[in-house]
Amino acid sequence: MKLIYQFNEGNKDMKDILGGKGANLAEMTSLGLNVPPGFTISTTACKKYLEDNTLWIELKETILSNLRLLELKTEKSFLGNRNLQPLLLSVRSGAPNSMPGMMDTILNLGLNDSSVKLLAEFTNNERFAYDSYRRFIEMFSNVVSEIPRIEFEKQLENVKTEKKYTSDSDLTISDLKLLIEKYKKIYYDFEKTEFPEDPTRQLFLAVEAVFRSWNNPRAITYRNLHKISHDIGTAVNIQSMVFGNMGKTSGTGVLFSRNPINGDDMLFGEYLMNAQGEDVVAGIRTPLEISELNKEFPKIYKELFDTSKKLELYFRDIQDIEFTIENGKLFFLQVRNAKRTPLAAVNSACDFVKEELIDKKEAVKRISSKDIENLLHPVFDDTYLKKSKVVGKGLAASPGAASGKVYFNPADVTIAKNKGEKVVLVREETSPEDIEGMLYSEGILTSKGGMTSHAAVVARGIGKCCVTGCEDIIFNKEEKYIVINDVMIKEGDCISIDGSTGNIYLGEIPKVKLDTNENFKILLKWLDEFRKIGVRANADTPNDAMHANQFNTDGIGLCRTEHMFFNKIRIPIVRSMILANYEDERKEYLDELLKFQREDFVEIFKLMDNKPVNVRLLDPPLHEFLPKTDVEIENLAASMGLTMNDMHYRIENLKESNPMLGHRGCRLAITFPEIYKMQVRAIIEAAVISKENGINISPEIMIPLVCDKKELKFIKNHLVDEIEQVFKEKNNSVEYHIGTMIEIPRAALLADEIAEEADFFSYGTNDLTQMTFGFSRDDSNKFLFDYMNHDVFTANPFSTLDKKGVGKLIEMSAQLGRTTNKNIKLGICGEQAGDPEALELYSKLGITYLSCSPFRIPLVKLALAKLAINQDSAGQSNTI
Repeated sequence: MKLIYQFNEGNKDMKDILGGKGANLAEMTSLGLNVPPGFTISTTACKKYLEDNTLWIELKETILSNLRLLELKTEKSFLGNRNLQPLLLSVRSGAPNSMPGMMDTILNLGLNDSSVKLLAEFTNNERFAYDSYRRFIEMFSNVVSEIPRIEFEKQLENVKTEKKYTSDSDLTISDLKLLIEKYKKIYYDFEKTEFPEDPTRQLFLAVEAVFRSWNNPRAITYRNLHKISHDIGTAVNIQSMVFGNMGKTSGTGVLFSRNPINGDDMLFGEYLMNAQGEDVVAGIRTPLEISELNKEFPKIYKELFDTSKKLELYFRDIQDIEFTIENGKLFFLQVRNAKRTPLAAVNSACDFVKEELIDKKEAVKRISSKDIENLLHPVFDDTYLKKSKVVGKGLAASPGAASGKVYFNPADVTIAKNKGEKVVLVREETSPEDIEGMLYSEGILTSKGGMTSHAAVVARGIGKCCVTGCEDIIFNKEEKYIVINDVMIKEGDCISIDGSTGNIYLGEIPKVKLDTNENFKILLKWLDEFRKIGVRANADTPNDAMHANQFNTDGIGLCRTEHMFFNKIRIPIVRSMILANYEDERKEYLDELLKFQREDFVEIFKLMDNKPVNVRLLDPPLHEFLPKTDVEIENLAASMGLTMNDMHYRIENLKESNPMLGHRGCRLAITFPEIYKMQVRAIIEAAVISKENGINISPEIMIPLVCDKKELKFIKNHLVDEIEQVFKEKNNSVEYHIGTMIEIPRAALLADEIAEEADFFSYGTNDLTQMTFGFSRDDSNKFLFDYMNHDVFTANPFSTLDKKGVGKLIEMSAQLGRTTNKNIKLGICGEQAGDPEALELYSKLGITYLSCSPFRIPLVKLALAKLAINQDSAGQSNTI
């Protein structure tokens, strides 16, 4: 079993063995790029280490034999040959799936009290040698011994403050030597032993630390977030160091072949001269834009430009490139497909199709559901934005708009989030340890760091709004406040940050939804080309229908009529109708509601011209409509001519112990058929009016909460009589369909009987889940976390379809329904309609359409398009 590969032995297709970083280092080497030589310890070795918790003899020997080959290639010595320049190493993680900043790196490994002097002699640069040693001790201590970096940063800041330095590069040789002694003492105080001098021991300890970092909390959190397997392990890349901190002709940087924020075809990146890579990524110094390099070193800039385009063409994607300049010579340390914002993902995918680098199927596969979701995130309302005070400005590192209470500690963010607060995390710079606080925050603001700092890269990856490098922020950590341009902001105060402009505002600013760009519309057309299942909208008002049309909906799959009643004008009439004691009295209020319902449907049908509209008749528990405050009760009593005692009696008489399982849905229509008759009249009259205006609509009338064929038949007969009456009055007719929602387990079990009276089934997955589990969809979040925490459930059943139970009911009822009605139409509504894990089941069952909220339509279309592409690739047949 081969455990280690030299860079020239691998290729880009070996990511499972070499990790993404190792595979791409091998590929760059084979392409002839100037890559510092090295070797990769495979993920296989990592998995064995995690099982045994020790480096075994064979692996140690193999590491040392590959190290000797590296010494020959570099003509340097790791083990102390005084006639050769010391060989220093970088030891870096590299998982098969990119996990930026989640695991550990150690640079300048191999330095000790002897080799640092040799390095100074061979390079004729004493300051560089001791600066590298200082950095190594800090990184090794933090990664291997888990000594907090703040312990070292305090000592560094003390020296800078005492000497009035503005930058790390101001440190003198004597300053560096003093810091090295202080750093060693910190190590000794924590470890009760001297800092290791033996380079081989340093290397083995570092390899173990990188292996262990696979299971550190931030890496586990990241994998959970991105659904990456915990079993694949990380590779370890051991590479000869090249140095960006050797002086004015040395530097380091991060480069993107295209702008990772908007996808523009232009070089995007940052660099620092006389620095090492950690300085750029960690945000220790604010870097320069890559275009500035063209002024200082035009030849190097041209080489970077040419190479980035070569790599982009080769990998057919935006490339994220790390580079170092050592004494005017350019080296490439890493390349990978770039993390990019949703906007950049869509724009670059469309551009690559135009440039014939990829086809439309590949473009669709590159867009994630998170990309779509985040692209549709709201932005600040421009009306309020103009009135808001800008207190500071940083770099627009990750787009979006965020408002929340300021917290400085990631642990406090988590506590605040659990209390239901919206939070903006404010830090000098973030580090991988901050990942949980970053996830729970609405947005992230840092005073240091650039567009490629840890905060920026992670924020773009998780779709969070982020502003970095606001150097005007002054922190007072003891008293927990910041000052931005003389404005004090205390912990708990509310701010707003704009990740598209870098602006920082006081207070909360209202948000609005973004208008999508032309490339997004092109992407939607591609999704429509590939998907094989319809996508409709849950739309209860004309405004909802208008939003749904933005995303080219196939129609309306769920129009909840009760939502039409919740406004100041209509709600008193609805309450009066519910509280009426007699049919004649109730009919008076129903006639008033009929006008409103008809107007709404006319408008919705107009927007949905020639598209199906599925209308669910009144469903919710009656208590949702009842007046609650004394003022509301008093006003309603006066309008109905009742005393307060009469009104309280009627309200009390309608109360139920368990209203979600009470007198609602079709049960209400059994008792009061006139309510559904009014609604169906409004629907059909609106359809006839629409037809007369040249709009072709065939309404689908859905009866909710049915559990028996006789129940459905009783209500349906009333509705058909009313519809025929409308046709007679109007001397006109329209096509219509009557069906039911399957949301009660009994209905699923008796679907063959119910299908005899139904033109369609629509599965209400939210209520079906609630009734199948016996969990309240409103209250179960209080304890479902414990179920998932203890691995009783792998997911919240209200977020991801329970295929084992609820899915089985859907499958059974679909098959039963077709035995008695082979032409029955099947739909899925509820937010689970877009659950990617359930789509294969829906496809297999021949579901006609999925229905979801308007802004989820692109997400569902994307999931369906990917499913169809994957099925076609695998040669699978689709039952649609």
